[in-house]
Amino acid sequence: MDQPTAGAGEVLVRVVASGVNPLDTKIQAGRAAHARIRLPAVLGLDVAGVVAAVGPEVTGFAPGDEVYGLCGGVGDLQGSLAEYAAVDARLLARKPGTLSMREAAALPLAAITSWEGLVDRAGVRAGQKVLVHGGSGGVGHVGVQLARARGAEVYATGAPASMEVIESLGAVPIDYTSTDVEEYVQRYTAGEGFDIVADNVGGATLDASFAAVRTYHGHVVSALGWGSHSLAPLSFRGATYSGVFTLLPMLTGRGRAHQGEILREIAALAAGGELRPRVDPRTFTLDTVMDAHRLVAGGAATGKVIVDIDG
Repeated sequence: MDQPTAGAGEVLVRVVASGVNPLDTKIQAGRAAHARIRLPAVLGLDVAGVVAAVGPEVTGFAPGDEVYGLCGGVGDLQGSLAEYAAVDARLLARKPGTLSMREAAALPLAAITSWEGLVDRAGVRAGQKVLVHGGSGGVGHVGVQLARARGAEVYATGAPASMEVIESLGAVPIDYTSTDVEEYVQRYTAGEGFDIVADNVGGATLDASFAAVRTYHGHVVSALGWGSHSLAPLSFRGATYSGVFTLLPMLTGRGRAHQGEILREIAALAAGGELRPRVDPRTFTLDTVMDAHRLVAGGAATGKVIVDIDG
């Protein structure tokens, strides 16, 4: 394809790194109708790179700036698996100076999803007990660090192999394969339940979240609440629920500026040493994108998988 140009309100980014998400692999396989892809399409949601040019009506960015963001790869928006991408400036923020391009490309989708759930919806704050399901996963490990940075006491579920990672992030690890919901709610909250439960798994884990949340004042947030669930356990606890759909601003054009604001907040946390992504050490290029997708789809990655585009 021809090199894109920056239109009104857009920034032309020379892409250095593109993060691979499970959603990317589902889109590639034709199993993500909610992403509303219009073919032909360039995939890749997460981007880190350098501003090559700015279009009319853009302020705050200049050629040479290092940026990161959730740029596209869904709907009609070009993704980051290309040498250049014309990106809505509202979706970008300056890259944290403490992070490499690969690390920065690992953050946008996970960080925005966690922020919209834990901060925007649940209002996480000091003194709360927060339970993060899938605490070593792409979204979960960022959510653990975000909740801790805002002063919460964090617990996280995972498989036995993830206990060490979860503990290294500063959360209390809970092996969901050997401990049922009632048991860990009793052990860690004296049966009261957690103030916030963040579900990054969906399905039965969302049902478990309804059983683990605090009576009266608890709040469940989920990025994967797409199935049919009984609300009775949640209602009987007098608790509340919020869904998170991170793709909405890219698909509708509404709320894009807020996602840029979130990335600026995340950059400040990273600069302060309070947040750092886990990145898989393996390297991939545009020629080996499918190898990267297979690694992610197979669940064998040990952190965010990154495709190196330039540099």
